[in-house]
Amino acid sequence: MTLSNLFVDVSLLKTNPDFRRVLIARTISLMALGLLAVAVPLQVYALTGSSLQVGIAAACDGTGMFLGLLLGGVLADRMDRRRLILFARSVCGLGFLGLAANAALPSPSLPAIYALSFWDGFFGAIGVNALLAAMPHLVGRANLVQARALGMLSMRVATILSPALGGLLIAGLGVGWVYFLTALGTGLTVLTLLGLPRMMPQGEVGENPLRAMAQAFAFLAGHKVILSVVALGCLTTVATSIRILFPALVEEVFGGGAFETGLMYSAVPIGATLGAALSGWAARLERPGLVMGGACMGAFACVALIGAAGSLYVALPVLVLFGYATSIASLLEYSMVQGHTPDRLLGRVNSLWTAQDVFGDSAGTIGMGLLATLLSPAVGILALGLGALALAAAVTATATTMRGAPMSDPALEGTG
Repeated sequence: MTLSNLFVDVSLLKTNPDFRRVLIARTISLMALGLLAVAVPLQVYALTGSSLQVGIAAACDGTGMFLGLLLGGVLADRMDRRRLILFARSVCGLGFLGLAANAALPSPSLPAIYALSFWDGFFGAIGVNALLAAMPHLVGRANLVQARALGMLSMRVATILSPALGGLLIAGLGVGWVYFLTALGTGLTVLTLLGLPRMMPQGEVGENPLRAMAQAFAFLAGHKVILSVVALGCLTTVATSIRILFPALVEEVFGGGAFETGLMYSAVPIGATLGAALSGWAARLERPGLVMGGACMGAFACVALIGAAGSLYVALPVLVLFGYATSIASLLEYSMVQGHTPDRLLGRVNSLWTAQDVFGDSAGTIGMGLLATLLSPAVGILALGLGALALAAAVTATATTMRGAPMSDPALEGTG
């Protein structure tokens, strides 16, 4: 393997103007949302002095996102996906303007922040789901790995830079101006995406929404490749919940403080960024399901090592490896789900596996907290790592169809 084959291929940016529009718009959107991720918690805490209220605001956003994903899956399979993306992003912008207007009041309304958090999570999820369903049409199934890797790389850069920028802007301008800048960034994404082509899904549009979702469940349950890939992805999502125990692990085991905790939180995205940047080889895999199983087992072995490590200097490089492995697993999960799903079902199937990520993260954080309470942070992390490793090994060993499947179903090539 040459060095050039190791790095992610950027040729899609040169040859595909539609993908270039999407990547630019997505990067701007992520930068704007990074500002929002800092602004809402800071404003709610400033108004209430309560971490519980901050958690409620986050829960409103997460609930809206979960419901938006389910509805968005049905809509993306019966409406022009370009129109749906533009509509959802525009409505989100209105919600950000509402937050800015509320912040400008002498006494900002806390219920309004909750309601607008739900609003933005709901419509944001609809837009994201429509964009996921549109990608095979925009780049072709053969280029999904390359497109996803470039998207992950831009996402990591944006999410690393935007929170720090948000803190500086809030300190200098105030939270209201940050909401306004978020709305402005959202408006720029809409303008950037106006040049996308019309993208009508293939298939019927008049069926009952509940029946439509039932069809997606039946397809997912009966497709051995996608079901196995999503099962591994769910385990990976749960494993990322170890992040909630970093402060306790640093204090109780590593003997550090805030600086050392920050290093642990930084190590995972560093590894994930490396995974996206050094993923050129992934597009040429003949058995991506087998590699995904190996990446997941490697990630869970890292989790177990973190629980067993008695030193921060051992845990940090292991966390970088964990971030790398989960990044590769996520890249292959996305590409195989898209590559094996017919266009007529892309919206609904994307909504189900993405909603699974949202639910898995919430369930994982709660379960991890309970496990650490019953045992200890280190033992809880070790138990999660060993348990997930055993389950991933069992799924990979028994999923013979997944292990031998190509990145995309040859029967779907050329169908969008």
